[in-house]
Amino acid sequence: MEELVWEVDHEADPSTFIYVLGGAAPAVSIRPGTLIRTSTLDCFGGRVRSASDMSSQVCDPRYLNPQTGPFYVEGAEPGDTLAVHFVSIEPREAWGVSTTVPLFGSLTGTPTTAMLQPALAERTWIYEIDKTDRVVRYAAADTPFTAALPLDPMHGTIGVAPNLGEVRSSLTPGDWGGNMDTPEMRAGVTAYFGISVEGAMLSLGDGHARQGEGETCGVAVECAMDTVMIVDLIKGSPTPWPRIESDDFLMTTGSTKPLEDAFRISHQQMVRWVAELTGMSELDSYQFVSQAALSPVANVVDTNYTMVCKVPKSVLPGIDAMGGMHARMRARAAQ
Repeated sequence: MEELVWEVDHEADPSTFIYVLGGAAPAVSIRPGTLIRTSTLDCFGGRVRSASDMSSQVCDPRYLNPQTGPFYVEGAEPGDTLAVHFVSIEPREAWGVSTTVPLFGSLTGTPTTAMLQPALAERTWIYEIDKTDRVVRYAAADTPFTAALPLDPMHGTIGVAPNLGEVRSSLTPGDWGGNMDTPEMRAGVTAYFGISVEGAMLSLGDGHARQGEGETCGVAVECAMDTVMIVDLIKGSPTPWPRIESDDFLMTTGSTKPLEDAFRISHQQMVRWVAELTGMSELDSYQFVSQAALSPVANVVDTNYTMVCKVPKSVLPGIDAMGGMHARMRARAAQ
C-alpha cells in the first residue's frame, strides 16, 4: 500500500488555503489505494484561541472552513465512486473552541430566517481536550458548571468536486458531500462519494472533537485534526448521494432545505440501496426501511441542512455493500 504524508502549514496566511469544493487546482496526485497521513485546520483557521477572541472580529468571513487538498485521484472518472476510509481522526492540540456567531445557528434569527430582534450575544468557549481520558471538558461562561463530554472526533466537511463544473463554498453540503456536519463521519467508517469530474478532487476539513446531532448553535467543538485515511476507487458504480458504512450500519445522506426534504432524500436513497442489495422491489424496500431505519439529524444550521438514514447491518445478514469495500478497507487499516 502506497503512503503519502501531506504536510499542512498551520501558520500560513489564511488567504492561501482553499475554501471551495470544485474549481481549485489539485494539491497532489495519488493512486487508488493510497494511505494518506495529513492534517486539517479548524473552521476558524486557528484564529480563535481564547474566550476573548470573537470570530466576527478576528476572522475574515471569506476565509472560513479551510480545506486540505484537493487530492487528485488517478483513474477517477465521472460515474465512479470514491471510497474514503478513516483509519484515525485525532485532535492535533489539547484544546478546541466553540462560539455563538451573530445571525447563525438554529435558535436565532438568520439572514434567511429574518427577524426584527437583534442577534444573540456573541460568546466563545474554550474546551480542554483530554486525549488520555478521551473527554472534552466543558466550562460554562456564566456559572461554575462543568462537565466532561466523550471525545468523539469527526470531520464536518469532506467531499469531491460538484457536478456541472460548479464551485461550491466549503460551508455548503450537497450531493458532492461538503459540509454535512454529521457525527457519523468518524474513525472506522468508509464514506462513498459519487465522482463527477476527472480525478474526483477530494477535500476535507472542519474537524470536530465532538458535536451533538444537529450542531444546534452552528459551531461544534472545533479543532485542528491529524487524520489518516485510505482512498480507493469503485469503478463504474455511481453513487447519487454520499453514503457511509460502519461495521454496524449502512447510512445514506441528504442535504437541502427544508429539513424534511433532506430527510426524504436520505430515506429515498436508503430505500433504493436496500432494494439493490436485497433484490426486493422498491415498494417492499420502502416498507422495510420504514420499520428498520434510524434518522439522526446531522445539521440544521448550514446553508443546506443534512439528514442521515441508518439501517443496522444486523437486519441485512449476508449483504455485501459496495462490493465489500468497507471490509477490505478495515483489513488494510489493521495492517
